[in-house]
Amino acid sequence: MAYEVLVAPFLDKHLLLRPGEQSGATIPAPLYVELRDTASCSGDVPQWLADTVRQSWDLDIAGRAMVSTVLVRDESPYGYCRASYELNLGCNFDCAHCYLAQKRFEGLDWQDREKLLTAMRDAGVVWLQMTGGEPMIDRLWAETYRYAYDLGMMLSVSTNASVMWKPENIALLTERRPYRVTVSVYGASEESFDGLTKRRGSFRKFQRGVEAALAAGLTLSLNLIITESCAHEEQQMIGMAEQWGLPYHVFSNMSPTIYGGAESLPAQSKEHLRERKPFGGCHAGHTFFHSDPHGRISICKVGRDEQIDLVAEGVEGLTRLGRIADRLMLRTGGCSGCALSGSCRVCRPLAKLYQEAKAPLQMYCQHAPQEVTA
Repeated sequence: MAYEVLVAPFLDKHLLLRPGEQSGATIPAPLYVELRDTASCSGDVPQWLADTVRQSWDLDIAGRAMVSTVLVRDESPYGYCRASYELNLGCNFDCAHCYLAQKRFEGLDWQDREKLLTAMRDAGVVWLQMTGGEPMIDRLWAETYRYAYDLGMMLSVSTNASVMWKPENIALLTERRPYRVTVSVYGASEESFDGLTKRRGSFRKFQRGVEAALAAGLTLSLNLIITESCAHEEQQMIGMAEQWGLPYHVFSNMSPTIYGGAESLPAQSKEHLRERKPFGGCHAGHTFFHSDPHGRISICKVGRDEQIDLVAEGVEGLTRLGRIADRLMLRTGGCSGCALSGSCRVCRPLAKLYQEAKAPLQMYCQHAPQEVTA
């Protein structure tokens, strides 16, 4: 369905949002109830809402029917507001640093994707990240994106941009605008970029995708991936982002694979191994969750040890996720008994993957080895 404005409960707040826009507004609970009731009885947009929308986004919706203009999300008892969804682990690149390891082209059929996305909506998810693999090469990419948007989710897409330039993708993303598109960058030259991705022409396709998105007015940000093979181009990568006028984030710490494999770790640039901030806890499993391509829910992309089949169980299965999160965060295994765990710089699920990969201690534990009690 097409809508101009989204009204959505978000934890203990009620938000007024517009797809494709970074700004929004908070409205009091009584006004949310008014909009919900007005929409249910096919009324027109209240004047106060029309005024707020005009002030926020210079958009005129005065006198229009609510049903064709404003989507009002129902409140959810589950308390989840964000999620990420790997449509497929398959990718058209073969990067040495990739944490996914086996890039299998597997995923749900359409009927089960509908169930999964509907359950996410019923759980309260407002912001949904679509990722992979490369999501835009998934066989049901367009249908999945369109359905999630029509359910009333603010969508972000993580992509390598290699096929984003295709007319059908630009049309989809401009017709139903994402909150943000985040593009991974693997070098500033054809030699480095194509070398890391192991795909000839990948640099040119990436550039074409970014330029097509910019021409369409999409909101973009860049993740600059600094590996051993492209570390010498870090400043050129930053310069490329600045030339495009795009916000960027530099990623330089490589992680093990989601199976605890070490094959991604040799891509680490030793000079770019950054000290992480102390881990202060997170909301994974409590207000956020992750879905793999089969609809199996985990607390996040890293902590996948215990999963819930959301397609088979429905949204009620999420009632167990908070307890799973609390168990996964306990200091066990190689971290049990550490007297310095209060200043640890990685969460327990990530530390476990590093330990399974037999990674050097300095890659995930910034305490001096002699200080750590194993």
